[in-house]
Amino acid sequence: MKIVVRSLANKKIRKVDVPDEVFGYPYKEHLIHTAVRANRAADRSGTAKTKERGEVKASNRKPWRQKGTGRARAGRSSSPIWRGGGTVFGPRPRSYEFRMSTREKRNALKSALSEKLRTEGFIVLDSLDLETHRTADLVNHLKAFGVEGKVLLVDDYYNTNLGLAARNNPLLKAVDALHLTVYDVVDRGTVLVSQKALDRLVEVLSR
Repeated sequence: MKIVVRSLANKKIRKVDVPDEVFGYPYKEHLIHTAVRANRAADRSGTAKTKERGEVKASNRKPWRQKGTGRARAGRSSSPIWRGGGTVFGPRPRSYEFRMSTREKRNALKSALSEKLRTEGFIVLDSLDLETHRTADLVNHLKAFGVEGKVLLVDDYYNTNLGLAARNNPLLKAVDALHLTVYDVVDRGTVLVSQKALDRLVEVLSR
């Protein structure tokens, strides 16, 4: 399979060969859905917590004597049936993560990238090296491609200008090729990948 490589001015430069087993992978919605759920679950803080009866501030004194008052017996005011008492079966700090195998993660990413390529939302650039770190300059470059909405820029972690230019615009996100996730791909309408990042993706996903 061949993919056109373009310049930042949206001019065709050349074509590169990419393996069909990576960018011709069939669309597997259930696998992509599971990968997105795993990614979102891992981002949850899991810090919700309520106090049980042993944790609320209360006196150990018995409210009234056991017998003879006509009322139900009571031991202490931290009981869950009382106002200000503890909570029964409330949330506790926990992790929401669930595991996917390495093979499942790799196949889900291949499926998501292949679908982007089929729907013409995947663009390969010769380079994403910018002369400045100004957001306006980056936006002007993107106008040449006519992209709208959210855009994912995939290059190298050490591309400082790209990271600085993208972080000031909520519609743009720059990631390293080795940190690319399925959620990033499906969350963005257009994915712009540098030639260098494409080579790294092919190397990892071809294993």
